[in-house]
Amino acid sequence: MSVIHTLLSLDQQLFLWLNTHWHSALLDEFFVFLTTKQNWLVPGVILMLLLAVFEKKQAPYLLLTLVLAVILADQLSSGVLKPLVGRLRPCKVLEGFRLLVPCGGRWSFPSAHAANAAAVAVVLAGWYPRWRIAFGVLAFLVGYSRIYVGVHYPLDVLGGWALGIVCGIVVLQGTQWVRERFLNTAPKAIEENRGR
Repeated sequence: MSVIHTLLSLDQQLFLWLNTHWHSALLDEFFVFLTTKQNWLVPGVILMLLLAVFEKKQAPYLLLTLVLAVILADQLSSGVLKPLVGRLRPCKVLEGFRLLVPCGGRWSFPSAHAANAAAVAVVLAGWYPRWRIAFGVLAFLVGYSRIYVGVHYPLDVLGGWALGIVCGIVVLQGTQWVRERFLNTAPKAIEENRGR
C-alpha cells in the first residue's frame, strides 16, 4: 500500500468519524447556515457599509485587496487544483455519513470555501491585527463546516486553508508594495490600523 493511498484512507476514516460524531440539531443548523454562501451576503454588505463609514479613504484599498484575494483563492482552488487533482467528493463515493446540504460539484480537493475564508481572514488580520484571532476562528469554522455537512474531507479543508493563507499573504503584500511604490500610502494605512 502506497503512502498516498494510506494517507487518503486515513483522511476518509477521519472524515467519517468527524462527520458522524459531535453533532446536534443546534450544530446542524449553525454549520449549515455558516457553510451556505448566500448567508454571507448580508454580513458582506454590512462590512462594506462599516468600511465606508469608518475607513473612508482606505475602504476602496481594503475592499480591492479582499476581492483580489478571494478571486485568486477561488480560481486556483476551483478552476485549477480541483480538476488537476481530480479527487471526488465524499458524497460522490461514500455511504454511511451525514449529508446536510446538496453535494455540490464533482471535485473535492481543495475546499474553495476554506480557501476563500482563509484568504479573507489573512487580509483582514493584516489590516486589523488586534482581531486576527477572531478572523482565524471564523475561517476555521467555515472550513470545518464543510466536513460537518458532508461535502469535503479533512485534507480538502487543510489544503484550502493553506492555499487561502498563501493567496491572502501574496495579495496583501502585493497591494502594499504597489501602494508603497506608486501611491506612497501603504505604511501609513497599516500603521493606523495596527492600533485598532
